[in-house]
Amino acid sequence: MAYQSINPNDGKLIKSFEPMSAAQLDAALAAADECFQSWKHKSYAERAAVVNQAAALLHAHVDDFARLATLEMGKRIDEARGEVKFSANILAYYAEHAQRLLAPVTLQPKQGQAQMESSPLGVLFCVEPWNFPYYQLARVAGPQLMAGNVLVVKHAGCVPQCAIAFERLLLDAGAPVGAYTNLLISYEQSDRVIDDPRVKGVALTGSLDAGRLVAARAGQNLKKSTMELGGSDAFIVLEDADLDLVIPWAVWGRMYNAGQTCCAAKRFIVLDAVADEFLARFKAALQALQPGDPMLSATTQGPLSTEAALLQVLAQVDAAVQAGASLLMGGKRLDRPGFFMQATILGDIAPDNPAFRAEFFGPVASFYRVPSEAAAIALANDCDFGLGGSVWTRDAARGMRVASRVDTGMMFVNNLDWTDAELPFGGIKHSGYGRELGAMGIEEFVNKKLVRSGQFAAPV
Repeated sequence: MAYQSINPNDGKLIKSFEPMSAAQLDAALAAADECFQSWKHKSYAERAAVVNQAAALLHAHVDDFARLATLEMGKRIDEARGEVKFSANILAYYAEHAQRLLAPVTLQPKQGQAQMESSPLGVLFCVEPWNFPYYQLARVAGPQLMAGNVLVVKHAGCVPQCAIAFERLLLDAGAPVGAYTNLLISYEQSDRVIDDPRVKGVALTGSLDAGRLVAARAGQNLKKSTMELGGSDAFIVLEDADLDLVIPWAVWGRMYNAGQTCCAAKRFIVLDAVADEFLARFKAALQALQPGDPMLSATTQGPLSTEAALLQVLAQVDAAVQAGASLLMGGKRLDRPGFFMQATILGDIAPDNPAFRAEFFGPVASFYRVPSEAAAIALANDCDFGLGGSVWTRDAARGMRVASRVDTGMMFVNNLDWTDAELPFGGIKHSGYGRELGAMGIEEFVNKKLVRSGQFAAPV
């Protein structure tokens, strides 16, 4: 596969990188395995010194890291700064809390004493996507380095400079060689990494197709894996919702990161009583966005990450319209350099339309009218994905009841704020399995070992 920096704002090639040779890959795996033999014996304080320093360096160089993300994948500069800061916060969170989260847990057997201990598994292989080029790395590096594991990481081909910068960050923070290694490797070489007996676990964030392939390979090798895949999150607006609160969140939820977010609001399910007003205000807010250079803070709509990403979303919209969907606004490429698309709303999407089941990874909202709360819940659950979702109502208790009936890994009531290191992130169904962040995230790749002691007679 190609590792290339291409500026999404103008489509120009910035720099290309050669993939690793077989010998270089073998050396990287050997170095990671050797590092683990000592890293696993470091105290939490010793590991925290490195991870905390990495967090401090991110905070000290926010603009440098942010500009690189904007240059490589088109994230608006203010969003990129926010991602860098959040990534630093994740690292700092695990540096502070890992020892508490992995402390031995005392059990209460009928005889003797028992406890559960947590110990690292070893070298972990992480396959990460381009849409959050630092956050995706921080949310595996923070918990797993603090747990005593080491990481070899295959980042996406379109953000090689971000990948290299994150590896350099950890080395500059004092991490030993092999603790965190960036791999510029092909898909075929990825299979070799999964098969390698030194690798003990596999984590992937990416597409459903990639998840199926990597999970199958890990399963063949009987290796623990976690999969954070796509989403088609419902945004449920009940008839008593405060639209002054809802509309800004609807725009942010769909258009943040140019719509290229797994847990973005994608299916807007609105009760009939407020559907007309919601749609009119939502369209007006989207039309007010200002596409432009993502390096400029005045820009409120950035480009998609690559030409291929743009063409895929445009093709999905065309297929949806050909199958009977209504194009309520947008649907076209913007007439300017770079990978820009109009903010788009599709309506009248029947269950047999390919858009009904698909994930739109771009600035495309699907709009549905429903007659009742029960119908909204049923439509939200009629989905192959199950990552996140939200419900909007002035009645907080009602919102909690609705949230409990939607089949996803995460639900939000009157907000869409998932940016907290303490909160677990992940989904069900085709959105994958396992969790990242929070206490659950650090426990995914540790051995939970029972230790029982006591002197008592053998059974007769």
